[in-house]
Amino acid sequence: MIVEYKAPAVEITGRVFDQIVRYNMALQVKYLTVSNGMSHFCCRMNYADGTYTFLPELPAYAVVCLP
Repeated sequence: MIVEYKAPAVEITGRVFDQIVRYNMALQVKYLTVSNGMSHFCCRMNYADGTYTFLPELPAYAVVCLP
């Protein structure tokens, strides 16, 4: 999982989320999370079709650790 924190004044937009997706190109982790302390967004990567799906909440630690 990659987690990126922004300042509270920074709005979490698609452009901000695309930045963490680019960071992940080399690491290829399953989960990406972006937070500004007020809003939190987490997605699960699907490398088979090159997409990601936003999750309604952060996954549990045990889920993140699954192979």
